[in-house]
Amino acid sequence: MATQLTNLYLDAGVRDEATRIFAGLGLDLSGAVNVFLHQCVQSGGFPFEFQHNKAREAMEEARRISRDPTVPSYNDMESLKAALDSDD
Repeated sequence: MATQLTNLYLDAGVRDEATRIFAGLGLDLSGAVNVFLHQCVQSGGFPFEFQHNKAREAMEEARRISRDPTVPSYNDMESLKAALDSDD
């Protein structure tokens, strides 16, 4: 079986806790991700119940926020930093 290097962006706290849990099971993070992906392929989707409604609600909320003209937006990092630094 050929392997390929894959980069993932993970929440550091979740990664560290998951790594600790997997180590107790005799797996490293890469091995655990491989097990997960094999189970996804075998089951034709998530190998556990995935609550589509909660994900859909979160996406709809994000769309509402992105279209709300009263929500500030920023075109560059300098503007965002200035807004975060302001006392307003």
